[in-house]
Amino acid sequence: MTDDDSPAHVLIVAHKTAASRSLLDAVRDRAARGPCWFHLLVPLPAPRGWHHEHDAAEGRLVLTAALPRLEEAAHRPVDGSVSARHDPMEAIEEALIADEFDEIILSTLPRSISRWLHVDLPHRVAHLGLPLTTVIADERDAATLD
Repeated sequence: MTDDDSPAHVLIVAHKTAASRSLLDAVRDRAARGPCWFHLLVPLPAPRGWHHEHDAAEGRLVLTAALPRLEEAAHRPVDGSVSARHDPMEAIEEALIADEFDEIILSTLPRSISRWLHVDLPHRVAHLGLPLTTVIADERDAATLD
């Protein structure tokens, strides 16, 4: 955990919702609460057979499109990476091993279509012991996220 003088390191985990209004609002709110750095982690989408290169390219597109919007919301540079993992929990655990983070913001699709909520990802991530903010895109956002 950071002391009062050093910025918190916040891991943002998102895929299709990486530039959603809900997530941008959460980043704005977190940035307003105190100094912090953000890192966007994009897990690969669910496997579609043997098209790993396509999955990685899709993740890079998500990252490239989302970073400028996240930087605008955060009022500072935001870095990011695409995980080689399809399982978002494995991607998060791997990121926590590679770097130190103080908080996690998990952004997902609405309950009606979210695979992450179906597998209870927020509850599983909460067991990692870091402060967790779960952001669920609203139905209006979901229509623009494909």
